[in-house]
Amino acid sequence: MHPITTEERQSATQEQLGRIRTLMENGTFAQVRRMLKALTPVEIARLISSSPAPSRPLIWGFVDKDDAGEVLEELPADIQAEFLSQMNTQDLVAMTEGLEPDDVVDILQNLPDQVTQEVLAAMSAQDRERVSLILAYDEDTAGGLTNTDTITVRPRFTLDVVLRYLRRHDDLPPSTDALIVVNKKDEYLGLLPLSVLLTNDPAITVREVMETDRDPIPAALPEKEVAALFEQHDWVSAPVVDEQGKLVGRITIDDVVDVIRQNAD
Repeated sequence: MHPITTEERQSATQEQLGRIRTLMENGTFAQVRRMLKALTPVEIARLISSSPAPSRPLIWGFVDKDDAGEVLEELPADIQAEFLSQMNTQDLVAMTEGLEPDDVVDILQNLPDQVTQEVLAAMSAQDRERVSLILAYDEDTAGGLTNTDTITVRPRFTLDVVLRYLRRHDDLPPSTDALIVVNKKDEYLGLLPLSVLLTNDPAITVREVMETDRDPIPAALPEKEVAALFEQHDWVSAPVVDEQGKLVGRITIDDVVDVIRQNAD
């Protein structure tokens, strides 16, 4: 058997989306719901955005609640705004639960200020703090792309201590290729790549092996310049700092791909 090519996969996806549209036109809604569960959030968003306007709310109603937030985040801004205008605060809070803070911010930025404040007030204190930090920056800057879900370490600890600390986590944040080294004031000092952590003597300290030649991204840097840096250096993630050099969080490649896609559109 030969591996499935990208073209074959795209063709199969288009065929599947075509079948869903046909089922919608024929009113076979139970089968539509089953087929939607087999699609990714990106594919569902593509189906909704490419469907006639009267059909979009109907398809949206069939989306599984656990996937609704991710689907909404992938929709074009005008369609996203249309669906958001029909939701109450409780629905919005439930839908954004489990999303990365930067994705939640993308959604909140399409809401009236009063509704945004209501959603923030209904969040847990930790989630509210993370989202509010990103909301302070313009959406088309590095700060607006930042994810606050990061793992930081101090330079004085040994690699063995860091490894034991990581084992206490159920899993690592997505696209974690390096830990961020900071001082007591949360000022950025450097990076500790996971490859370095795993291949060096556990008895040595973070300070001895951390990388200090990678400059962090200023939070005010325009998102297009952020995307250019990722393309130029082939980064998976990059630390972001404020004007005082304090760590805000990190940007990951998936968010940069979204920027590149939006600019292409």
